[in-house]
Amino acid sequence: MWGSLLAGILARPWARRLAGLGLAALTIAFFLLNLRRTGERAGRAAEWLENLERNDAIHRQMLDAAANRPLDRDALVDRLREGEF
Repeated sequence: MWGSLLAGILARPWARRLAGLGLAALTIAFFLLNLRRTGERAGRAAEWLENLERNDAIHRQMLDAAANRPLDRDALVDRLREGEF
């Protein structure tokens, strides 16, 4: 019953045009929603990359500080007396 009713409605030219416009509007809406979701995903990836770069810079600073540390207490005392810290 519903099939014959739907077929009868879609047999009219204005109904086919309305269905085509509705499908076009639905396609555009889905496209815009997909663009929004892609933008959010790109934003999260950019934030992740920024955090990774910041952590790498901090780690690099820690490694540089460890490489330039005094070897023993006497070297530490000498550096403190000379004001190199």
